[in-house]
Amino acid sequence: MVIETNSADETYALGEKMGREAAPGSVFALSGDLGVGKTVFTQGFAAGLGISEPVTSPTFTIRNTYETGRLVLNHYDVYRIEDIDEMEEIGYEDEFYGDGVVLVEWAEQIRELMPENTTWIRIEKDPKKGFDYRKITIEKKAEENI
Repeated sequence: MVIETNSADETYALGEKMGREAAPGSVFALSGDLGVGKTVFTQGFAAGLGISEPVTSPTFTIRNTYETGRLVLNHYDVYRIEDIDEMEEIGYEDEFYGDGVVLVEWAEQIRELMPENTTWIRIEKDPKKGFDYRKITIEKKAEENI
């Protein structure tokens, strides 16, 4: 599925809709260049889960956990992961195969660890269509195929 948005508010709203629809055990992989709106999408997603606290990208902490929504949200930013073993040290498996929801920014960095049922979301800019334009591709198959 491909969705086009033309503002940060529209990207947020898409995230919010997907957060409202998220089921326990869901895993979402976000990919896209710096500044495409991965965190804006995630903030909307968290709002859709009923999380009202501020949501920021865990660039340096790798994982933020939010427990105030209808489901626990484990938000990963694995941009700085240099060795896949670092994920083992974090204990990712408890969340990736748990009852909460997992959202992973830069998931292509750890593709081999992503569960088979992962929903892959790629966000892309197209300057020819405007500064705020985003093409968002959502697939339930391996990211390299989208």
